Amino acid sequence: MTIGNHVDREAAELTTPLDHRAARRAAPLTTPRRPTGVPWQDVVARRALLADLAAVVAAVALGYVLRFDREVQVDLVEPRGGQYVLISVALAEAWVVALGLAGARSPRILGSGREEYVRVARGTLALFGLAAVVCYLVKFDLARSYVAVTLPVGLALLLVGRRVLATRLHAERAQGRFRRRTLVVGARDAVLDLCRRVERAHEAGFVVVGVCLPGGAGVPSPVDGVPVLGRVEDAAEAARAIDADVVAVTASDSATPTTLKRLAWDLEVTGAELVVVPALADVASPRLLITPVDGVPVVQVSPPGYTGLQHAVKRVFDLVVATLLLLVVAVPLLVLGLCVRLTSPGPALFRQQRIGLNGAPFTLYKLRTMRQDAEADLADVLDGEVGVFYKPKADPRVTPLGRFLRTYSLDEFPQLVNVLRGDMSLVGPRPQVPLEVAQYDDALRRRLLVKPGLTGLWQVSGRNDLSIDQGTRLDLYYVENWSLLGDVGIMLRTAREIIAPSGAY
Repeated sequence: MTIGNHVDREAAELTTPLDHRAARRAAPLTTPRRPTGVPWQDVVARRALLADLAAVVAAVALGYVLRFDREVQVDLVEPRGGQYVLISVALAEAWVVALGLAGARSPRILGSGREEYVRVARGTLALFGLAAVVCYLVKFDLARSYVAVTLPVGLALLLVGRRVLATRLHAERAQGRFRRRTLVVGARDAVLDLCRRVERAHEAGFVVVGVCLPGGAGVPSPVDGVPVLGRVEDAAEAARAIDADVVAVTASDSATPTTLKRLAWDLEVTGAELVVVPALADVASPRLLITPVDGVPVVQVSPPGYTGLQHAVKRVFDLVVATLLLLVVAVPLLVLGLCVRLTSPGPALFRQQRIGLNGAPFTLYKLRTMRQDAEADLADVLDGEVGVFYKPKADPRVTPLGRFLRTYSLDEFPQLVNVLRGDMSLVGPRPQVPLEVAQYDDALRRRLLVKPGLTGLWQVSGRNDLSIDQGTRLDLYYVENWSLLGDVGIMLRTAREIIAPSGAY
């Protein structure tokens, strides 16, 4: 599980050792308690309920209106039309209840993305499946046109509503609201790694208010401003003392199965949730399968697929979408190419050797954004030092028109030809020049296990505003966890970046 953002400093003064239970109970708490008022869990759950209610009411109303003509809508006493009014009301109520039973409004998953959408879809499809069975058993002919409108429209409205709510929730969490107070337990290095991930993912809704380490409160904290509240064995008492919502246990020699079982029992009376963070990083949930073995949950990790049917489907997807896009942008590209020729001497099209799948070189096409002799001046711009990922923020070689083209990624569209030729894919890590690839370590060489892309996870997550470590982590995550649905999501986010660019230069 990914843990959220922003290390909370409100527990900085709580340094009383937790080695003696009596002393702990007698010691006054200096940590501010949870704010009074309506719990944030109730607030977000109520929002989800209202959004669900609005979506299903709109869907069943539209299904009814499109199914029956205007005369029937006005005369509700007509047997068929009046019957469907009652059916629509009952369906709306049952739909909202089904979503609740599917856990789609649980505060733990609201704003989480995939899991939230899966539960919404699961609850919706389960309801309509049950309705179909009931109608068959009682021999009631439910109008197919009514269902054909209500089901897809309702599901679409539910998902859109959840997306809007998630965006709002993420913005509020970035401001420090609606987050779960988290106690991190484990070995020092593992705790530090988890806290750093907390800093990068505020949307998950967690905030670290304390840690428990093997050495206890006498050892220095691995994170500035976060107090060490005791040993690993003291986690339950520490969680009670700081009113924690979550206790996240990472790797530690002290976190034995017996210790974890005892911790789970002790947390039952506190209401805090136990989260066990496996020593697996950047592995997507679809690759994980939990299998119980004699009462112990064993996490199986399926290997990433770099070949096979999925990639054949990806190739077909690339060909179809790239062809359609090329037809749409062909004329604008010709106009932009003419503008490049008229505003600076040299060809409109820039060709450069890049490294692709499995280290194979290919020729990449772009609209030229620099002056014609720019390649010869690269060493001067970089002061003679070319790193693995080099891109000066204020490159004097870029032309005024080139800067505009780069801002809106218009210079990249000729690479649709590379996609059609099979050198590239629509989505993947951006291709690099041989000089950069020659400096790859073993981890970075994994970028070459998939075709380079016209756009990628790095590009839609902040582009050049991200650090190299953040960007390469995103690229490697994509390589390890590729999916066609994920590609579609990245392309949609790319469209947004083109319209409202950020981090491009």
